[in-house]
Amino acid sequence: MKPPSSKERWLEIATNFYKRTNFPNCVGAVDGKYLRLICPTHRGSNYFNYKTYHSIVLLAVVDSDYCFIAIDVGAYGKESDSSIFNNWAFGRKLAKNKICLPNPKALPNTDAPLLPFVLLGDNEAFTLNTHFLRPYPRNNMNDQHRIFNYRLSRARRLVECTFGILSNKWRIFHTSMTISPDFAMLVTKAACVLHNFVRARDGYKFEDSLAHYFKNNPFRCSQHRSTNKR
Repeated sequence: MKPPSSKERWLEIATNFYKRTNFPNCVGAVDGKYLRLICPTHRGSNYFNYKTYHSIVLLAVVDSDYCFIAIDVGAYGKESDSSIFNNWAFGRKLAKNKICLPNPKALPNTDAPLLPFVLLGDNEAFTLNTHFLRPYPRNNMNDQHRIFNYRLSRARRLVECTFGILSNKWRIFHTSMTISPDFAMLVTKAACVLHNFVRARDGYKFEDSLAHYFKNNPFRCSQHRSTNKR
């Protein structure tokens, strides 16, 4: 899965982000998702995350169409999103300004200043740079900071929606994968590619973002009777 290689494609992504979230000059939202695993043999501590289960991490950049732009799969669960992003080839290129992003552009209805195109993250641990924005720290915020954080969160949540659609389409991500970490990486990469294919073919369906785990489940209880009588 290669990131866009032309400024025109990045500009198209930014235009759609602004139409759907009112956040200008945004070319992607970044977040990580823990993918549950059974405890790997002899390496369990590396995969044990702060949520107290074993996992690998799917770190993704998504566009406003709920499609993956770039992914990194397989980092240990104990690692943070920010450290994974900083060690990721895509993250290093972004920090060194080696990604062909569009030239800086003024915000809508203004002529100056010219501002760069950026990715959005939700964690204060992410490193700020020319092409990456994160929320203001929660301490000592004024009204302008709160409005900015709200707008950033509104745009960045699209990556969480993308993870939800992915998980509800391929239910293996709703439970602990009983496979090796290496095989789990391959499964995840394949699912992300298929996700983009289905999105391009069918478009977004609201039903895909809803969980129907018990629907048509042959093992569920066929009747539910209330003990309360009126």
